[in-house]
Amino acid sequence: MIKLVNVNMNFRGKQTLRDINLTVKQGEIMVIIGPSGSGKSTLLRLIIGLLKPTSGEVWVSDREITRMTEDELNKVRLEMGMVFQYSALFDSMSVGENVAFGLRQHTDMPEEEILRTVRRKLRMVGLRGQENAMPNELSGGMKKRVSLARAIAINPHLVLYDEPTAGLDPIMSNTIDRLIVSTRRMIDATSVVVTHDMSSAFRIADRIAMIYDGSIIEIGTPDTIKQSENPIVAKFIRGASALPESKGRAKI
Repeated sequence: MIKLVNVNMNFRGKQTLRDINLTVKQGEIMVIIGPSGSGKSTLLRLIIGLLKPTSGEVWVSDREITRMTEDELNKVRLEMGMVFQYSALFDSMSVGENVAFGLRQHTDMPEEEILRTVRRKLRMVGLRGQENAMPNELSGGMKKRVSLARAIAINPHLVLYDEPTAGLDPIMSNTIDRLIVSTRRMIDATSVVVTHDMSSAFRIADRIAMIYDGSIIEIGTPDTIKQSENPIVAKFIRGASALPESKGRAKI
């Protein structure tokens, strides 16, 4: 589903990503971990085509996207859904209008079918009957679920999650984790999840890749990562207070 080949990213003369090689299999939940500023969110932006690498290739569904025009990229993006760290809901729109936004913008689906789809997706995330609620009436966990419903409204092949459990209590974090796993099953989607939350990572991941100082330093199953002999990985997953200093690469 996704393949990054020798990807490098420079920003303002400094290297943000270095020699990234990563393959995400069809139907897999790949979790990207690493300290703040290590390049995790930059990887998501490369996959969705919001950034172009300085060098290297980014493949999505057997298509190399780095040389695509914006119109070509938009067609690829119709097969993707994105769940943003802070939900990114339109405050002036109701829950139902937020979920329907992409369907109305990018499809010719009849309005009755759009409304049925909105109801169905809200049921999937446990928000039955919330179509008319406004974002300012929702808790943080509910906003995350609306964001997920919007992301999967078009039944994407690929769903990208940027810190989906950030700011949530442990109970709601567990709920979001279950939704990520059940969404993969219900719409047969491949998932890439960026997170600092190691409990969440170990619950949902098929594989975990750790990025540090712009490079992927280890990749493997949750059990492999838990047993890693790499001291940086071991310190990170155990919440050690100090990791080795980075080499000053730029943050994006």
